[in-house]
Amino acid sequence: MSDYFDRLTSQADNEQTTEEPQQTSKAPDEADQQRPLTEADHYTPANVKATAQELLKYGLLEADRKPNLYQVAITQTAAINQILEPLDLLLKVDEVRGLAFLVVSEQLFTEGEEKDNEWSHPLVRRQRLTMEQSLLVAILRQHFIAHEQEAGLGTGEATVELDELLPQLQLYLGDTGSDTRDQKRLRSLLDNLKNHGVVSDIDANDQVIIRPIITHLANPDNLQNLLHHFRRVAGQSAPEEADGEDL
Repeated sequence: MSDYFDRLTSQADNEQTTEEPQQTSKAPDEADQQRPLTEADHYTPANVKATAQELLKYGLLEADRKPNLYQVAITQTAAINQILEPLDLLLKVDEVRGLAFLVVSEQLFTEGEEKDNEWSHPLVRRQRLTMEQSLLVAILRQHFIAHEQEAGLGTGEATVELDELLPQLQLYLGDTGSDTRDQKRLRSLLDNLKNHGVVSDIDANDQVIIRPIITHLANPDNLQNLLHHFRRVAGQSAPEEADGEDL
């Protein structure tokens, strides 16, 4: 026969048994709250990381050349821009032409300062085109726009033959008197522009492919500045014909 002390001890054991599961169930949650964040908690998805790295390496992505990375760029634009923001870079997308490219963020420039007079990005070196290179870019853009008007925006590759470019270049730069020198000058200019992603290599048929980035490189503002430059040059060499000069 159990006495009062046995009943009291049995009651205490039962209460402890019922409380223990509640204590063990809370322990993992408290441990998670106190656990320091690890690298895995901030891991960037592999496809986003690869796309950001490709953009930082080349500055642009074309849908027809890197379709998988381009698809990531247009669907994960916010995530990529979050990676680029500390670098003062911004991803822009031209879906019509299948183009994703980097630009310097507007926040880099302080208020009241002109972009043309201020350039201090630590990762991007501003490379100015020469007058001859700028002129060829304008000519190439004209061919690219003509291709888009005929074939449609973002349709096919805009290919141009060197024999089509040479007379237009000679019109503005003059004829050296040697076909060989003129060809060499044109090829040298195209080779320089290839480094800017504007054109492809010259193929076996003496043709180049004009890249869609040219529509953003040779935008209306840049073309207008080029036009003003040529008018100033024309005014210095022949003042009486300055008003009639055009690009």
